[in-house]
Amino acid sequence: MVSAVFHSPSEVDDALPATSPSPAQTAPAPPLKAAPVPAAAAPKPSVDWLGWALRTLSPLAGIALLIGIWALLTQNSSTFPTPLATWQAAVVLFADPFYSNGPNDQGIGWNILFSLERVAVGFGLAAVVGIPLGFLIGRSQIASSMLNPIISLLRPVSPLAWLPIGLLVFKSADPAAIWTIFICSIWPMIINTAVGVQRVPEDYLNVAKVLNLSEWKITTKILLPSVLPYMLTGVRLSVGTAWLVIVAAEMLTGGVGIGFWVWDEWNNLNVQHILIAIFVIGIVGLLLEQALVAIAKRFSFE
Repeated sequence: MVSAVFHSPSEVDDALPATSPSPAQTAPAPPLKAAPVPAAAAPKPSVDWLGWALRTLSPLAGIALLIGIWALLTQNSSTFPTPLATWQAAVVLFADPFYSNGPNDQGIGWNILFSLERVAVGFGLAAVVGIPLGFLIGRSQIASSMLNPIISLLRPVSPLAWLPIGLLVFKSADPAAIWTIFICSIWPMIINTAVGVQRVPEDYLNVAKVLNLSEWKITTKILLPSVLPYMLTGVRLSVGTAWLVIVAAEMLTGGVGIGFWVWDEWNNLNVQHILIAIFVIGIVGLLLEQALVAIAKRFSFE
């Protein structure tokens, strides 16, 4: 007799071995990487045509306006030369600017060089004396109280008043002209250097006291870098003053120089050459100032 045994589904499930899912079934799918988006090209800066026009065309327009007014005022004048006549005289004059026919007859190039030499000597002496004196006034309250009234008294004096003193003391024209340049160009350097020293932050000086630095260290490591922009501004103002003074001094002392050359041309009633000299003096002064502005920007810490 055959008997059938029936099992419940739960028992069948318990009898079957447990199977674990395969790693391929349980592993999460790797994340999809987004395709790199190419960076947008930086837009090219547009040309500032308006700024370029203002920087380039505006000065040219100003010069053209000056020449136009000059031509308009001199078109019916028999004594004052026109721009065209002055230009023609300048072409002839600068065809040989370095001729020499004696001590009192030399080209305009030699006269400019002799004037620049006097300016360099007088201006250099003013820098050697004025800059240390400015440091002294800025650092010492006693020196400031003593010297400020003297500076305020002598600074407005005209160079033509200093020139006779130089002639009396030095008995010669060249040293008198250099003395006049020296005494007139020293004041901007003294004043600007002293102001720069007085505006050095007090914290810097307090740190120097804590570190027990010597006065030389304070001057070279703290004061000089802070005062340099002020000092260079004074130098720039002084060189303009020196170039201004030399023309007036040479007119009175004679010899070789752009001031004497202007006076000699006036004695010869050569107004065209006087106008040329005015432009030459202005251009040389502009070049000197721009050179010092470039140096000031080069050493500025701002």
